[in-house]
Amino acid sequence: MSKILSWAEAAPRLIAVAAGRAAADTVIRGGRVVNVHSREVLDGWEVAIADGRFAYVGPDAGHCIGPQTEVIDAGGRYLVPGLCDAHMHIESGMLTPAEFARAVIPHGTTSMFVDPHEIANVLGLEGVRLMHDEALMQPVNIFVQMPSCAPSAPGLETTGHEITPEDVAEAMTWPGIVGLGEMMNFPGVIAGDAKMLAEIAATQNAGKTVGGHYASPDLGPAFHAYVAGGPADDHEGTCEADAIARVRQGMKSMMRLGSAWYDVESQITAVTKKGLDPRNFILCTDDCHSGTLVHEGHMNRVVRHAIACGADPLVALQMATINTATHFHLERELGSIAPGRRADLIITSDLVALPVEQVMARGVTLARDGTITVDTPHLDWPENARNTVHLGKTLTARDFEIAAPEGANAVTAKVIGVIENQAPTKALTARLAVHEGIVEPDPARDVAQIALVERHRGTGGVTNGFVSGFGYTGKMAVASTVAHDSHHMIVVGTDRENMARAANRLAEVGGGVTVFREGAEIALVELPIAGLMSEEHAETVAAKAARMVAAMEECGCWLNNAYMQHSLLALVVIPELRISDLGLVDVTRFEITNLFEEA
Repeated sequence: MSKILSWAEAAPRLIAVAAGRAAADTVIRGGRVVNVHSREVLDGWEVAIADGRFAYVGPDAGHCIGPQTEVIDAGGRYLVPGLCDAHMHIESGMLTPAEFARAVIPHGTTSMFVDPHEIANVLGLEGVRLMHDEALMQPVNIFVQMPSCAPSAPGLETTGHEITPEDVAEAMTWPGIVGLGEMMNFPGVIAGDAKMLAEIAATQNAGKTVGGHYASPDLGPAFHAYVAGGPADDHEGTCEADAIARVRQGMKSMMRLGSAWYDVESQITAVTKKGLDPRNFILCTDDCHSGTLVHEGHMNRVVRHAIACGADPLVALQMATINTATHFHLERELGSIAPGRRADLIITSDLVALPVEQVMARGVTLARDGTITVDTPHLDWPENARNTVHLGKTLTARDFEIAAPEGANAVTAKVIGVIENQAPTKALTARLAVHEGIVEPDPARDVAQIALVERHRGTGGVTNGFVSGFGYTGKMAVASTVAHDSHHMIVVGTDRENMARAANRLAEVGGGVTVFREGAEIALVELPIAGLMSEEHAETVAAKAARMVAAMEECGCWLNNAYMQHSLLALVVIPELRISDLGLVDVTRFEITNLFEEA
């Protein structure tokens, strides 16, 4: 991260300032300090900052003021610790770490715990290192969790690169690595898979935190076996019982409010109604796209939502500050306004509405009234990170044809069913017509085609299937190189010619998202970094993404956050039915399944 003195380096001066022997760099007076350790508001307390850290927090900082000290009058407003996002993937915002930081700083986020497993699937350990290095350059704290699962489900998908236990062990020596990213291969952990356990062991041997991902409603022996495997938290809960089960087993329950996932309201009742200890509950986003960041906020949005769901404002703030820092063994570094910690704070006039009026990190003001006032430095991304879409050939409509069984006039096909605002899908079936030996989609009954186009090794491979839930009509196609987690290319459409055009267009621009209708491109979001991210500002990307959403609506789709749903259709670790480069995947059984049901 951009330079801040370690506690050991800063301690002599911090002690001198607190004792009144030396002057602070900055003193904030006239405010009300939100103390997340004691869960109280300390009216009139003052804060002295030196060398980017809090030196004194108490009733009168007058003894810390010298001729060169900057004195800030908080005007009766609240001083709140900088907000922490406990689990997220920067790539899902379609932004580089620098541009993501630029977007969230005005919203009061000063610490992020990021798992770059998206780029790991495309570029492997080198991609993680690039994300890590740009993260270190930022004026806020971006801690990286080493991705654990690339591929997320071995044998069910092929990634651009694989992550090994040796990669994990190496990354644990990097300065910005704080733990292991979400362990999505929960069947592997439950089965005692040696590779998964070696990654967990390497993390625990380094004294760092193992992230969890238990995407199953089964809270019986399988769940207990997963917890015994070492994951320390989980963000895949969707109901109160999930949250309770996790904290009872010593895990932290991470409750998410992102652009597509709304899992706080259904779980926070474990605290607000059942009275469980709130120290074991943490708020996170698990992904916000650029439009959400620009128009709605980031962790400030999550805290406001938690309060609206019945949480005490101070409890909600604990869940977005000290609880997160403590979970990652960083409570002596951040997460509170207390001596020795990094001087990360928000000044706000209302603890419920939480307007972010000033943001400081490491003692420096970074934003005022929603406007960033500093630069967020960029890495010089190499060419191999910009040239990642390799189709191997120019695709045609024939590549998207689905041949029917010999002599069939109609087939019963398995169909991926999208569920609005949720990550899981349904395993549906539909009776579909056959024309000249080719199975046809049925837009009138909301059955479109889906294709997974291989884009890492240029094999020319296309896996075809069917999907329902988008409501597309007319001749159209949507293609994206953001295709969690293997990040091949997902194409959904009602017309094979448009599907081919969309896929070829993304190969031409180096990745992104495109929408075609009646043979013409009507929206494009270019994502040239690994086919996942743009170096443009969030406002620019958000505008292009908004046009993409409007284009999807013009094609008949009114599903909330439809693009997020589109991008997850290849996520072969979340039930029930997904698609990969190896075929249609039954995620309840973790096996490749036939597209057609037997007659």
